[in-house]
Amino acid sequence: MLVTLLVSLLVSSVFATEKDSALPRLTDTKAVEAFIDSAEVVVIGFLEGEESQGYQELVAAAKRVDSVPVAICTEKEVWADHSISSDTITLFRKADNHQENLVLSDAKKLDADGLVNFITINEIRFITEYSQVNAVGLFGSEVKTHLLLFANRGKKHFAELKKRLGALAPEFTGKFLFVLINGALKSNAKAVGYFGLKSKDLPRVGIYDAQSDMKWLLPEGEISTERVRDFCQSFLKGELKEVKQAGAEAKSEL
Repeated sequence: MLVTLLVSLLVSSVFATEKDSALPRLTDTKAVEAFIDSAEVVVIGFLEGEESQGYQELVAAAKRVDSVPVAICTEKEVWADHSISSDTITLFRKADNHQENLVLSDAKKLDADGLVNFITINEIRFITEYSQVNAVGLFGSEVKTHLLLFANRGKKHFAELKKRLGALAPEFTGKFLFVLINGALKSNAKAVGYFGLKSKDLPRVGIYDAQSDMKWLLPEGEISTERVRDFCQSFLKGELKEVKQAGAEAKSEL
């Protein structure tokens, strides 16, 4: 009898641990702020509880998007800190200080696939590798100027340049989105050609300003932190407006 009881308690404990560990629970404002600050992109389910619409779907989505930490907060007094008034799944990102809300009462359909798409589309980082999926989030951001790194994945410079520019990006939060375009992909040939470049010309760095629909290339040479920083500052000072645009005829999107 005692053995049976102990086994029962052990099994219950394991199930509780597994259940609780599915999504971390944030119980106060400090915990929420610490979680938001813990990564470049995070998702929080502001839900009344585990029985709420969207909870199980969020658990399933979190298992499929392991690059983005996911947690829940059931404390309504904390919701107000982020202007949340009803069950909402929210993505926070540092690259443009953005909060993207998915209000569940407004969602026509809610499933794990939809939540995975919601996270993937809006997963904008200090340096984001461009794809047809996250293009929606990039062009939907309030930050309309992109610092573009064109580089070929597989070349020795690729990882180092990504790391170097990713480290620089926080200096320009709210001013630029730093975007990496893999020139080795045929699907990115249009974006590369838009700047008058070919894959063999890479790596190069450019700026695209969606508001003016203008684009510029950093002159050939070393892609150092200092040169890229100066390039960005030149744009912010308005100095690039007098510089000849890169590539051929301007277009409205990559």
